Amino acid sequence: MATDIKCEKKIIQDIFSMWYSIPDYQRSYVWDTDQVRDLLDDTMAAFRDNKDAQYFLGSLVLKINYKIENGVTYTEYELLDGQQRLTTIFLILACMRDAMPEYSKDIDEFIYQPAVKIKQQPERMRILFNIRSDVRDFVSEYIKPVGGTNDNFDVIKDISKSKDVNISIRNMANTVVVAKEFLEENKDDLNDYLTYFLNKVLMIYVATEELQDAFQLFTVLNNRGVKLSSSDILKAENLKGLSEIDRGVWARKWESMESYFGDVFDKFLSHVRTILVKRKATLSLLKEFEENVYADKEYDRTLKKQVCRKPLLTKGKDTFNYIYNLYNTYIDVFESDHSSSTGNYEINNYLKLMETGLGADYWVAPVMYYYQKYHDTRIVEFIKLLDRKLSSDWIISTSPTLRIEHTNQILKEIEKSQSVDELLESNCFDIDTKDFERVIRGDIYGKRFAKYLLLKLDLLYHGNTTPLNPSTIASIEHILPQHPYDGSKWKKDFTDAEREEWTDKLGNLVLISRRKNTAQGNLDYAEKKEKYFKNNVEVFSNSIRVYQNYSSWSINDLKNNHEEVIAKLLEEYKK
Repeated sequence: MATDIKCEKKIIQDIFSMWYSIPDYQRSYVWDTDQVRDLLDDTMAAFRDNKDAQYFLGSLVLKINYKIENGVTYTEYELLDGQQRLTTIFLILACMRDAMPEYSKDIDEFIYQPAVKIKQQPERMRILFNIRSDVRDFVSEYIKPVGGTNDNFDVIKDISKSKDVNISIRNMANTVVVAKEFLEENKDDLNDYLTYFLNKVLMIYVATEELQDAFQLFTVLNNRGVKLSSSDILKAENLKGLSEIDRGVWARKWESMESYFGDVFDKFLSHVRTILVKRKATLSLLKEFEENVYADKEYDRTLKKQVCRKPLLTKGKDTFNYIYNLYNTYIDVFESDHSSSTGNYEINNYLKLMETGLGADYWVAPVMYYYQKYHDTRIVEFIKLLDRKLSSDWIISTSPTLRIEHTNQILKEIEKSQSVDELLESNCFDIDTKDFERVIRGDIYGKRFAKYLLLKLDLLYHGNTTPLNPSTIASIEHILPQHPYDGSKWKKDFTDAEREEWTDKLGNLVLISRRKNTAQGNLDYAEKKEKYFKNNVEVFSNSIRVYQNYSSWSINDLKNNHEEVIAKLLEEYKK
């Protein structure tokens, strides 16, 4: 690295004698109740176990900025990593200040410095929250004033439960609530705990004056175990070459994406990578971007050597624009009511089927890529072909690697196609219908795809005039029980050989909207319909059909239903 790097171990009271800014390109404050409580519980346990032992709380990665205000030069540290812990400690100290009036003046120095004219000392918060103006306003109104967390506690508690406020503000308010409850629970130990917290709890900070070096430290520490998400690193790598204005713009757009996806943002970015690269990922998400998206060389499998190529994306605005455009595409596809103009829910229903029933999410990238290129032109046909291809591959036990290859082939066909007609006629959607029929005619209960097939039957009988909303606790029920009681009508109506052959077949299975009840599931059919099915199949069209159409359940009834549902599926799996 080009510049000197400062690395030092500091206790909390020294950490909070420094000045910090959380830049606008940083992620939101996301710590929840468990993480805040763990920090408090762990430090309290360490204090009670050994008051003289130090407790290591984590690391900070900082960029050094020199500021001049009222003619006075001071150092402000731009926080690249450690925001979650530092913000949490800042809020805990504010709660300690308000819980311990006798020390409020001393603790307030860790929160806020008032202006002192004769010292040419400007007014300044210990941490400047430049993430968003409403975050700064929350801190200024509720955290900055001495007694603020006490006087406004009811309001803060309401904010912590509100879904209408910025995620950082909601989580900050929740941290205040958790901290105040903790301090009240441990009020008898607060004086000694405060002394321990300020003098024995420590952090390590690493700081440099060059932003590029600071970002590199950020990345290196991540690779050595500091828990940063891939999306954080990818954002940092793409922000560091931008101007200050552009960094602010793209940081806010990134935050909106991060807030929308939450914990699955990295998963969305993996779909972006798949659309770009169109082959199976073999590296971590970050290395995939470095080696397969940004690289100007690639390995040619035919020539068996590295060859030059144009990077798929360049770092900075190009990457941000591409990801943000796909984010908007995702919103258009998955959040839109595609029935609003036609009254037909077919698009939404097939997306719900794939989301709920398919064993993997390979399908998301092709749907986004198709919509980005062709919008809603014949999109129902595309989605049905995609579902047909990926589900049949799964059902006939195609290997995961080959299923991914088939998905990537579909992406390649989307890319090279000149029209929707050309794409939909491609042989990339071809399936082995004979093998598919062989599998679905056999025993399917206990197979991972069984629930998907029943959900698909439900959709086919349900139609598309209303939304498909499968129950999250749906379970598969045998009409002819797996283990009927001796002396039951089941034992009289079915031979042992018939039960052996037919119990686990598709025609004997339905979905119910609650967890299985073995005792009621073994009732004879007429009683089972009345006591068990009647109130538990109301959201499943195929189950309702069986319940309404069959007054008895003999071997012939079972066979007839089996042939009907097989025919229904085979009609759907024709191209």
